[in-house]
Amino acid sequence: MRNRIVILIWFMVGGSQGLALQAQANLRGGVWPPLFQQTVNHWKGEVQGLMEEGILVPTPKDMAGGYSHEVHKRNFFLLPKAAALYQLTGEEKYAAYVKEVFFAYAKAYPGWGKHPSTRSYARGKIFWQCLNDANWLVYMSQAYAGIYDMLSAKERETLETQLFRPCADYLSLENPRFFNRIHNHSTWGNAAVGMIALVMQDDVLLNRALYGLEGQPTFGEATDNDGGRINIPGQNKAGFLAQLDHAFSPDGYYTEGPYYQRYAMSPFIMFAQVLHQQRPELGIFAYRDSLLKKAVFALLQQTDGAGAFFPINDAQKGMSYLSRELIQAVDVVYALCGKDARLLSVAEDQGRVLLDKTGYTVAEDLAAGEAKPFHKWSQIFTDGANGDEGALAILRPRNPAFPITAVFKYAAQGMGHGHFDRLSYALYEGSTEALQDYGSARWVNIDQKGGGGYLKENKTWAKQSLAHNTLILDQTSHFQGKTQKGSEWAGEPYFSDLSRPDAQVVSAKETHAYPGVTMQRTLCLLEDSVLDEPILLDVFRVAGETAHPLDLPFHFQTQLLAANFEYKTFSSPLVLGSSHGYQHVWKEAAASLEEGPLRMTWFSDLKFFELTTHMEAGDSALLCRVGAADPEFNLRRDAFLLLRKPAVKDALIVSAVRAHGNYSPVSEIPRRPYPPKLTVQTLHSDAAYSVVSLSIAEGPTWIMGISNQDSSAEQRHSVDWQGKTFTWQGPFFLSKI
Repeated sequence: MRNRIVILIWFMVGGSQGLALQAQANLRGGVWPPLFQQTVNHWKGEVQGLMEEGILVPTPKDMAGGYSHEVHKRNFFLLPKAAALYQLTGEEKYAAYVKEVFFAYAKAYPGWGKHPSTRSYARGKIFWQCLNDANWLVYMSQAYAGIYDMLSAKERETLETQLFRPCADYLSLENPRFFNRIHNHSTWGNAAVGMIALVMQDDVLLNRALYGLEGQPTFGEATDNDGGRINIPGQNKAGFLAQLDHAFSPDGYYTEGPYYQRYAMSPFIMFAQVLHQQRPELGIFAYRDSLLKKAVFALLQQTDGAGAFFPINDAQKGMSYLSRELIQAVDVVYALCGKDARLLSVAEDQGRVLLDKTGYTVAEDLAAGEAKPFHKWSQIFTDGANGDEGALAILRPRNPAFPITAVFKYAAQGMGHGHFDRLSYALYEGSTEALQDYGSARWVNIDQKGGGGYLKENKTWAKQSLAHNTLILDQTSHFQGKTQKGSEWAGEPYFSDLSRPDAQVVSAKETHAYPGVTMQRTLCLLEDSVLDEPILLDVFRVAGETAHPLDLPFHFQTQLLAANFEYKTFSSPLVLGSSHGYQHVWKEAAASLEEGPLRMTWFSDLKFFELTTHMEAGDSALLCRVGAADPEFNLRRDAFLLLRKPAVKDALIVSAVRAHGNYSPVSEIPRRPYPPKLTVQTLHSDAAYSVVSLSIAEGPTWIMGISNQDSSAEQRHSVDWQGKTFTWQGPFFLSKI
C-alpha cells in the first residue's frame, strides 16, 4: 500500500514521506531553494488562517461570489496545500485538519440535493453548476492522496462511499450532458473522475474518465447556458483523451480562446501529471505530438507585454500567466517535458512554484542560474482539431525594442464562448490596448453583478460584431448573431508571409458571415529603419452581390486628442440602433466626410496613437460611447470611432495605425506628439486586384498589391495604374519608393 501512495502522490509532493525524497532531514532543516521556501512560507500562512476559522462546510445556497460558494471554493484550494504541508513538514496538524473537513463533507453531502439555483444546464450539488463541483473534486482528490496513508481502511471506506464516489457518479452518470461533451466544463469533469479514480484504484471510474460514458449518449440540439451545442459536429468520442483530440489544434491553440485555455490547463495538466506516473503506457505528454507542451507555449505567446492573455472570445481582461493555472502548467511542463530553460524565466516572474517535485525542480534550477529569456515572436496558430478551421495570427516586430503587437482573429466560432468577430484585430503597445477587443461582460465572482456569472449584456453587446474592430453590414452582426450558425463555418486563411525583414503580412477571408458577401482583410506590420515605430497597414475589402451599408468601428483606448474632420456634437446623445449591440451605443457626435485622409489621434497610458483612413465623399464618421440601454451600469463607458459608408456593393477601406511618442506627467513634456504626416490611398481596386499606397511626409512611399482571387506562390500578376505597371509573383507585393 505504501508504494502505491508514494507513486500516486508525485503530483502532490513526490512521495508519501514528502519532498524529502532521499534527504528528508536536510529539507526539513530549511535548505530548500529560495523560491520553494518562499512558496512554503506563503501557503503556511494561508492554511493557518483557514485552520483557525475551524471546519466550515455550509449548506450550498449562493451563486459565485456568495458566502457558501466562496467557502467551498476556499476549501478546495487550500486543503491540497494543507496536505502538501503535512507531507513536507511531517506536522500531523495539517493532515488532521484535512481529515476533519473531509468527514464534515461526508456527513453533509448525502443530504444535499441539487443546488437551489436553476441557472445552469448542469446543476451541481456543492455549487450552482457541475463545473465547480468538478473543480472541487479535482483539488480534493489531491488532498485525499496527500493524507491517504494516515487514514485507516474504515475511514477510507467511509469517505469513498459517502463522498468521493457519489460525487464522481453525480458528475458523470447523473449529468451526461456535462460529462460527455468536448468543452472546458467536461475536461474538468473527466479529470475529476479520473483523479479520484486513481486515488481509489477504481479502474471502472478511470475508464469512464478517459473514454467517456458508455454508449456515447447524444443530445440533439441541446445547448448550454452560453448557447454552445452539447454535441459538436463529427463528435464520436468523449472523455479526457477525446478532449485532447478535439479541443486543441495541432499548434496547441484552444478553440475557446486563451482565457478559457488557461482555465482548462489545470485539469489537463493535473490529470496528465498523475497519468504520467500511474499510466505511463498512455504516453500522455507525448500524446498528439506533445500537444500539452505545445499548448503551454501557445498560451504564453498569446499574451501582451505584461503577460495578460489577449481577451479573445469570452474573457475577463487582466488574467495572465501569473495565474495558478499557469504556475501549474509551467512547472509541470518544465520538469516533465524536457526542461526548456525559457520556462524558468516565466516561473521567476510568477514568483511561486508548486509544492511538489516539479515545483522543487523549477526552484532548484532557478537558484542554479539556468534560466533563459522567454521571447515572443510572430506566429500563426491554426484552429480546429485538424488545423483547418481558420487561425489566430499574432504579428510582432523583429526588433524587440518595438513593443507593438497585432492580434488578428479569423478562427472558428469558439463554441458557446465565441464572439461574432471574424476578421477583427486588436492592437497593443506593450501592455497598452491601442485598439481594444471589449472582452466579456462579466464581473467574475462579484456577487452584486449577476452572481458573478455572465450578464445579459454579454450576449447583447460583448459578443456582437460592433464590439470588435471588424466590418458590419446592415447593422447586423456576423451570422445574424447566432452561435449555431457561426459554428458551421470558420475564417479562411488566404496567405501569409512572416519571413520578410521589413514587413509581416497576413491575409484572410470570410465568405459566410453575410450571404452573398466576401470579406477579405490583409494586415501588414511595416518595420523599416526610416520609421520611428512600426506601422500597421490595414486593407479591408468587401464584395457583395447587392449593396449594403457598411460600418467599421475602431475601439480606441482611451482619450480622444484631435481629429482632422469637423464633427457636430449632440446636446442629447442619440441611441445608435435597436439591436445587434447598436442599442447599447450612444452617438455623441457625427461628421460628414469629403474624399481624402481621415486622421484621429488618441492618448492612452501616456502614449500617443494615430489612425489614418482614406474616406470617400458621402462617408461619415461617428464618435460613439457604450452605455445605452444599460440601466444597471454593467458595461464600461468606452468610446469608439465608427466609420460609415452608405450602401455599396464593393468597397476597399485602407487604414494605418501607429504609435508615436509619449508624455511625462512629471516633466509635463510630450515627446513626438505630432509625427510626420501619413497618407494612405487606394491606387487600384477590382475583383482581381487591390493596390494601395502608404506615404510618409518627406519620406518614402510603400506600394502594396494584393491578388484577391489567386494566392498561389507561383502565379504572376500585372496591374496598370495611371501609366504605371505593377508586376509581381505570388499573392502580394510590397515595395518602397
